[in-house]
Amino acid sequence: MPELPLDEVTLHYEADGSGPPLLLLAGMLSDSAAWGAFLPLIKDHFTVIRPDNRTTGRTVPWDAPADCSLMAQDAVALMNHLGFDRFHVGGHSLGGLLSLEIAHMVPDQVASCAVLASGRIRVPRTAAVFEALLAVRRAPKGEELWLRALYPWLFGHTFFENPAHVETALEASLAYPHAQTADAMAHQLAAFGAFRPKAKPENITCPTLVLYAGQDLMVPPAAAQPSFSGIPNLTEATIEAAGHSIHWDAPQEVAAHLTKFLAANPI
Repeated sequence: MPELPLDEVTLHYEADGSGPPLLLLAGMLSDSAAWGAFLPLIKDHFTVIRPDNRTTGRTVPWDAPADCSLMAQDAVALMNHLGFDRFHVGGHSLGGLLSLEIAHMVPDQVASCAVLASGRIRVPRTAAVFEALLAVRRAPKGEELWLRALYPWLFGHTFFENPAHVETALEASLAYPHAQTADAMAHQLAAFGAFRPKAKPENITCPTLVLYAGQDLMVPPAAAQPSFSGIPNLTEATIEAAGHSIHWDAPQEVAAHLTKFLAANPI
Protein backbone atom coordinates (compact mmCIF):
# COMPACT_ATOMS: atom_id res chain seq x y z
CA MET A 1 0.00 0.00 0.00
CA PRO A 2 1.62 3.31 -1.04
CA GLU A 3 2.11 5.48 2.02
CA LEU A 4 4.46 8.10 3.38
CA PRO A 5 5.24 8.24 7.13
CA LEU A 6 5.35 11.86 8.33
CA ASP A 7 5.70 13.33 11.81
CA GLU A 8 1.99 13.28 12.68
CA VAL A 9 0.37 11.10 10.04
CA THR A 10 1.01 8.25 7.69
CA LEU A 11 -0.15 9.65 4.36
CA HIS A 12 -1.83 7.24 1.97
CA TYR A 13 -1.66 8.07 -1.72
CA GLU A 14 -2.32 6.60 -5.15
CA ALA A 15 -0.08 7.00 -8.20
CA ASP A 16 -1.22 6.18 -11.73
CA GLY A 17 -0.32 6.86 -15.34
CA SER A 18 2.75 8.28 -17.01
CA GLY A 19 3.97 11.66 -18.12
CA PRO A 20 4.47 14.96 -16.29
CA PRO A 21 3.53 14.81 -12.61
CA LEU A 22 0.08 16.11 -11.65
CA LEU A 23 -0.87 16.32 -7.98
CA LEU A 24 -4.65 16.14 -7.49
CA LEU A 25 -6.23 17.08 -4.15
CA ALA A 26 -9.72 16.05 -3.11
CA GLY A 27 -12.36 18.30 -1.61
CA MET A 28 -14.27 18.17 1.67
CA LEU A 29 -15.50 14.75 2.84
CA SER A 30 -13.57 13.11 -0.02
CA ASP A 31 -10.32 11.21 -0.56
CA SER A 32 -8.24 9.94 -3.46
CA ALA A 33 -11.16 7.82 -4.71
CA ALA A 34 -13.05 11.02 -5.55
CA TRP A 35 -11.09 11.21 -8.81
CA GLY A 36 -12.25 7.76 -9.92
CA ALA A 37 -14.44 8.81 -12.85
CA PHE A 38 -11.93 11.42 -13.97
CA LEU A 39 -8.69 9.45 -13.71
CA PRO A 40 -9.09 7.28 -16.85
CA LEU A 41 -9.35 10.44 -18.96
CA ILE A 42 -5.97 11.84 -17.94
CA LYS A 43 -3.71 9.04 -16.74
CA ASP A 44 -2.36 8.40 -20.24
CA HIS A 45 -1.07 11.99 -20.29
CA PHE A 46 0.16 12.52 -16.71
CA THR A 47 1.59 10.76 -13.71
CA VAL A 48 -1.32 11.41 -11.38
CA ILE A 49 -0.62 11.56 -7.64
CA ARG A 50 -3.69 11.49 -5.36
CA PRO A 51 -3.18 11.67 -1.59
CA ASP A 52 -5.82 11.10 1.05
CA ASN A 53 -5.92 14.40 2.94
CA ARG A 54 -5.81 14.32 6.73
CA THR A 55 -9.07 12.98 8.25
CA THR A 56 -9.89 11.01 5.08
CA GLY A 57 -9.38 7.65 3.42
CA ARG A 58 -6.45 5.54 4.55
CA THR A 59 -4.37 8.38 5.98
CA VAL A 60 -4.00 7.71 9.71
CA PRO A 61 -4.64 8.61 12.43
CA TRP A 62 -7.89 10.34 11.51
CA ASP A 63 -7.69 12.63 14.54
CA ALA A 64 -4.20 14.03 13.91
CA PRO A 65 -4.01 17.84 13.76
CA ALA A 66 -5.99 18.77 10.65
CA ASP A 67 -5.05 22.35 9.87
CA CYS A 68 -5.38 22.97 6.13
CA SER A 69 -1.84 24.36 5.98
CA LEU A 70 -0.65 20.98 7.27
CA MET A 71 -2.58 19.25 4.49
CA ALA A 72 -0.76 21.40 1.93
CA GLN A 73 2.58 20.65 3.59
CA ASP A 74 1.81 16.92 3.49
CA ALA A 75 1.21 17.10 -0.25
CA VAL A 76 4.47 18.94 -0.89
CA ALA A 77 6.34 16.44 1.27
CA LEU A 78 4.81 13.65 -0.80
CA MET A 79 5.90 15.15 -4.10
CA ASN A 80 9.41 15.69 -2.73
CA HIS A 81 9.46 12.10 -1.48
CA LEU A 82 8.51 10.88 -4.95
CA GLY A 83 11.31 12.93 -6.49
CA PHE A 84 9.20 15.51 -8.31
CA ASP A 85 11.01 18.81 -7.92
CA ARG A 86 8.53 20.45 -10.31
CA PHE A 87 4.90 19.49 -10.87
CA HIS A 88 1.38 20.61 -11.76
CA VAL A 89 -1.16 20.82 -8.97
CA GLY A 90 -4.93 20.82 -9.09
CA GLY A 91 -7.79 20.35 -6.69
CA HIS A 92 -11.53 20.29 -6.26
CA SER A 93 -13.33 22.58 -3.79
CA LEU A 94 -11.19 22.52 -0.61
CA GLY A 95 -8.53 20.81 -2.72
CA GLY A 96 -8.52 23.82 -5.02
CA LEU A 97 -7.77 26.11 -2.09
CA LEU A 98 -5.00 23.75 -0.99
CA SER A 99 -3.60 23.90 -4.53
CA LEU A 100 -3.34 27.67 -4.29
CA GLU A 101 -1.64 27.37 -0.90
CA ILE A 102 0.92 25.01 -2.43
CA ALA A 103 1.50 27.35 -5.38
CA HIS A 104 2.17 30.11 -2.87
CA MET A 105 4.25 27.89 -0.57
CA VAL A 106 6.64 26.44 -3.17
CA PRO A 107 6.36 28.67 -6.26
CA ASP A 108 9.57 27.31 -7.78
CA GLN A 109 8.14 23.79 -7.79
CA VAL A 110 4.64 24.48 -9.14
CA ALA A 111 4.44 24.70 -12.93
CA SER A 112 0.71 25.42 -12.96
CA CYS A 113 -2.35 25.32 -10.73
CA ALA A 114 -5.89 24.17 -11.54
CA VAL A 115 -8.83 25.03 -9.29
CA LEU A 116 -12.15 23.22 -9.78
CA ALA A 117 -15.48 24.41 -8.34
CA SER A 118 -13.87 26.45 -5.60
CA GLY A 119 -13.55 30.01 -4.38
CA ARG A 120 -11.54 32.09 -1.95
CA ILE A 121 -14.75 32.99 -0.16
CA ARG A 122 -16.70 32.03 2.93
CA VAL A 123 -20.27 30.92 2.20
CA PRO A 124 -22.26 30.77 5.46
CA ARG A 125 -25.01 28.74 3.79
CA THR A 126 -22.51 26.05 2.80
CA ALA A 127 -21.13 25.89 6.34
CA ALA A 128 -24.69 25.50 7.63
CA VAL A 129 -25.31 22.68 5.14
CA PHE A 130 -22.24 20.78 6.35
CA GLU A 131 -23.27 21.13 9.99
CA ALA A 132 -26.81 19.98 9.20
CA LEU A 133 -25.49 16.99 7.26
CA LEU A 134 -23.30 16.00 10.17
CA ALA A 135 -26.27 16.20 12.53
CA VAL A 136 -28.37 14.04 10.21
CA ARG A 137 -25.55 11.54 9.89
CA ARG A 138 -25.29 11.16 13.67
CA ALA A 139 -29.01 10.54 14.04
CA PRO A 140 -30.37 6.96 14.09
CA LYS A 141 -30.16 5.40 10.63
CA GLY A 142 -28.53 8.61 9.44
CA GLU A 143 -25.82 7.08 7.27
CA GLU A 144 -28.10 6.74 4.25
CA LEU A 145 -30.12 9.88 4.94
CA TRP A 146 -27.16 12.25 5.06
CA LEU A 147 -25.88 11.01 1.72
CA ARG A 148 -29.29 11.47 0.10
CA ALA A 149 -29.36 15.01 1.52
CA LEU A 150 -25.84 15.68 0.25
CA TYR A 151 -26.33 14.71 -3.40
CA PRO A 152 -28.48 17.70 -4.45
CA TRP A 153 -25.64 19.94 -3.28
CA LEU A 154 -23.09 18.00 -5.28
CA PHE A 155 -24.67 17.22 -8.62
CA GLY A 156 -26.42 19.14 -11.38
CA HIS A 157 -29.88 18.69 -12.82
CA THR A 158 -28.95 15.96 -15.30
CA PHE A 159 -27.82 13.60 -12.54
CA PHE A 160 -31.34 13.53 -11.06
CA GLU A 161 -33.18 12.95 -14.34
CA ASN A 162 -32.52 9.24 -13.87
CA PRO A 163 -33.45 8.04 -10.34
CA ALA A 164 -31.04 5.13 -10.77
CA HIS A 165 -28.12 7.56 -10.55
CA VAL A 166 -28.98 8.38 -6.94
CA GLU A 167 -29.37 4.74 -5.97
CA THR A 168 -26.12 3.75 -7.70
CA ALA A 169 -24.20 6.55 -5.99
CA LEU A 170 -25.73 5.66 -2.65
CA GLU A 171 -24.87 1.99 -3.01
CA ALA A 172 -21.26 2.82 -3.93
CA SER A 173 -20.87 5.30 -1.08
CA LEU A 174 -22.24 2.93 1.54
CA ALA A 175 -20.04 0.10 0.28
CA TYR A 176 -16.83 2.14 0.19
CA PRO A 177 -14.58 0.64 2.89
CA HIS A 178 -12.49 3.76 3.51
CA ALA A 179 -15.30 6.29 3.91
CA GLN A 180 -14.68 9.14 6.31
CA THR A 181 -16.38 8.52 9.65
CA ALA A 182 -18.73 11.00 11.30
CA ASP A 183 -16.07 11.89 13.88
CA ALA A 184 -13.46 12.44 11.19
CA MET A 185 -15.98 14.51 9.25
CA ALA A 186 -16.48 16.74 12.30
CA HIS A 187 -12.70 17.04 12.68
CA GLN A 188 -12.34 18.15 9.06
CA LEU A 189 -15.22 20.61 9.30
CA ALA A 190 -13.53 22.24 12.28
CA ALA A 191 -10.28 22.53 10.32
CA PHE A 192 -12.09 24.04 7.35
CA GLY A 193 -13.92 26.52 9.55
CA ALA A 194 -10.61 27.72 10.97
CA PHE A 195 -8.89 27.91 7.56
CA ARG A 196 -7.63 31.35 6.58
CA PRO A 197 -5.78 31.13 3.25
CA LYS A 198 -2.29 32.55 3.20
CA ALA A 199 -2.11 32.63 -0.59
CA LYS A 200 -3.18 36.02 -1.91
CA PRO A 201 -4.22 36.17 -5.58
CA GLU A 202 -1.54 38.68 -6.56
CA ASN A 203 1.13 36.33 -5.16
CA ILE A 204 0.10 33.32 -7.27
CA THR A 205 2.75 33.59 -9.97
CA CYS A 206 2.17 30.34 -11.87
CA PRO A 207 -0.39 29.97 -14.68
CA THR A 208 -3.72 29.22 -13.03
CA LEU A 209 -6.87 27.63 -14.43
CA VAL A 210 -10.18 28.11 -12.62
CA LEU A 211 -13.15 26.02 -13.72
CA TYR A 212 -16.56 27.01 -12.40
CA ALA A 213 -19.64 24.79 -12.32
CA GLY A 214 -22.68 26.62 -13.63
CA GLN A 215 -25.08 24.77 -11.29
CA ASP A 216 -22.82 24.93 -8.23
CA LEU A 217 -24.84 25.52 -5.05
CA MET A 218 -21.89 25.08 -2.71
CA VAL A 219 -19.66 27.68 -4.37
CA PRO A 220 -21.77 29.82 -6.73
CA PRO A 221 -19.65 31.04 -9.67
CA ALA A 222 -20.87 34.64 -9.38
CA ALA A 223 -19.64 34.74 -5.79
CA ALA A 224 -16.37 32.93 -6.48
CA GLN A 225 -15.15 34.78 -9.58
CA PRO A 226 -14.14 38.07 -7.92
CA SER A 227 -11.94 36.18 -5.47
CA PHE A 228 -9.61 35.08 -8.29
CA SER A 229 -9.46 38.34 -10.23
CA GLY A 230 -6.08 39.37 -8.84
CA ILE A 231 -4.19 36.32 -10.14
CA PRO A 232 -1.83 37.66 -12.83
CA ASN A 233 -1.85 34.67 -15.22
CA LEU A 234 -5.45 33.48 -15.00
CA THR A 235 -7.56 31.32 -17.32
CA GLU A 236 -11.24 30.88 -16.47
CA ALA A 237 -14.07 28.80 -17.89
CA THR A 238 -17.53 27.72 -16.79
CA ILE A 239 -19.07 24.31 -17.42
CA GLU A 240 -22.72 25.29 -17.32
CA ALA A 241 -24.30 21.85 -16.98
CA ALA A 242 -22.23 20.76 -13.96
CA GLY A 243 -22.93 20.90 -10.26
CA HIS A 244 -20.35 21.24 -7.49
CA SER A 245 -18.87 17.80 -8.18
CA ILE A 246 -17.77 19.11 -11.55
CA HIS A 247 -15.33 16.26 -12.24
CA TRP A 248 -18.16 13.73 -11.78
CA ASP A 249 -20.89 15.67 -13.57
CA ALA A 250 -18.70 16.64 -16.54
CA PRO A 251 -15.48 14.58 -16.51
CA GLN A 252 -14.93 14.81 -20.27
CA GLU A 253 -15.23 18.60 -20.31
CA VAL A 254 -12.99 19.02 -17.26
CA ALA A 255 -10.37 16.71 -18.77
CA ALA A 256 -10.45 18.64 -22.05
CA HIS A 257 -9.94 21.98 -20.32
CA LEU A 258 -7.22 20.62 -18.06
CA THR A 259 -5.19 18.79 -20.69
CA LYS A 260 -5.28 21.81 -23.00
CA PHE A 261 -4.21 24.13 -20.18
CA LEU A 262 -1.37 21.89 -19.01
CA ALA A 263 -0.14 21.37 -22.58
CA ALA A 264 0.11 25.15 -22.91
CA ASN A 265 2.10 25.34 -19.67
CA PRO A 266 4.56 22.44 -19.77
CA ILE A 267 7.01 21.63 -17.03
